[in-house]
Amino acid sequence: MDHKLQSLLIIDDEEGIRRSVKRALRQEKYEVLMAENGQQALEIVRQNPEQIAIAISDYKMPGMDGIETLAAIGCINADITRVILTGYATLESAIQATNEGFDGFLTKPFENEELRAKIKEYFLKKHMKQFVSPQVFAELQKDPDLIQPCKRDVTVLFSDIRGFTPMAEKLDPNDLAYLLNHYYFSPLGQIIFEHRGTLDKHIGDAIMALFGAPLSGPDDAYRAICAALSMRKAVDQINLDLRERKTGALLTHQLATEHYLPVGFGISSGEVVAGLLGSTWKKEYTVIGSAVNVAARLQSLAGPGEILISESTYQLVRSQVQVEPLEPTLIKGIAAPVQIYRVQGAI
Repeated sequence: MDHKLQSLLIIDDEEGIRRSVKRALRQEKYEVLMAENGQQALEIVRQNPEQIAIAISDYKMPGMDGIETLAAIGCINADITRVILTGYATLESAIQATNEGFDGFLTKPFENEELRAKIKEYFLKKHMKQFVSPQVFAELQKDPDLIQPCKRDVTVLFSDIRGFTPMAEKLDPNDLAYLLNHYYFSPLGQIIFEHRGTLDKHIGDAIMALFGAPLSGPDDAYRAICAALSMRKAVDQINLDLRERKTGALLTHQLATEHYLPVGFGISSGEVVAGLLGSTWKKEYTVIGSAVNVAARLQSLAGPGEILISESTYQLVRSQVQVEPLEPTLIKGIAAPVQIYRVQGAI
């Protein structure tokens, strides 16, 4: 499966349909597996439970029908996108199946271009919808190939809670989860979306965001800094609420009076490899490159409320932000000391 997305499984008792789908997707970078009935499909999925991204099953088949087959596939791996393939006569049943939890349906007969577009849409939803704003996702739907691996100039933003481990050790697990999910990950993630960023991942209490991938623009670095400034402002308000115990009855007295979120930020820009990366079993949209390492290191150096940026980012926004130059610092993997700046505000 070199240079391919995860596999796509076609389940149909008609050989002609199976071959038509495979031909239609031949020019795409998909590995297409085929099964002629539900039992054969389940065996394929059991052998490759993490490799298959999408299962498309005909509705009417001897033995197990499409709904039964897709339901059983979901029991093996609920992350597999499941789609009903149906003739017009059974369209109503297919819609019912979608309402019961499947991810969509395709109708027969189909045009090759229509099929390719729908498959790209399903892959895109699987890998990207939760990580970008609805507006960015709508643009990606026009060109799904944007998530394929390529070199890009991006700006990477990291945020992290200072002293998180000792805080976590003192808190009830439910309080900790509530604090992180409702007062950190959710509001800061929304700010990233508002600035057209991509939420790359959560790493413990850290947030990694991208500006310039999968969609790029001339103001990627500036939007990253504006996002960090908005995130810092949001954290300040959250901390005020925590100190004044305005966060509601779900938080314990201990959490509301003894803890707050001291968050630092690191930002760096540069060329990276961006795209769907990972193993046969799991792929995710992410980036790799020195800009990631530098941003992570700057985040680790930042104090509560500090936004530190690298020289590469500063050169992209020097006329748009107010900064304080700091002493150059050594960063693992980079021979020369890196000039860093503390962001004071946007002009």
